Amino acid sequence: MTDTPPDRLSVNPRSPYHDAEALARGVGIRLNGVEKTTVEEYCVSEGWVRVAAGRSLDRKGNPMTLKLQGKVEPYFERPAAGAEAAPEAPASAAAPAAPAADE
Repeated sequence: MTDTPPDRLSVNPRSPYHDAEALARGVGIRLNGVEKTTVEEYCVSEGWVRVAAGRSLDRKGNPMTLKLQGKVEPYFERPAAGAEAAPEAPASAAAPAAPAADE
C-alpha cells in the first residue's frame, strides 16, 4: 500500500468507495487547513467532504450529512503494515542541553 490516501474514500461499507485497508491505517482529513473529525466521505479531485450533521439520523438509520466544499487534504495517521517507520532524531538532538547553574 502506498503512503498516498485514495482520491475518494467512504466509511460506509456499502459504498463502492469503501476501502477497509486504508481505514484501518487511520485517515485524517484537513478541509481548508482545518482538521475535520466527523468525515463520512471525501473526494480530493472534486474538492468536497461529507460530514455528520450532529447526531441526527435519516429514516434508514444513517447519519445525516452536510457536503462542504474546499481544499481537501487527506493523510494517513499510521504507516503501512510492513513499512519501516521514519527514523527518529537522536535524543541529544531532540532536547537542548540545560544551562549550567552557577553556585
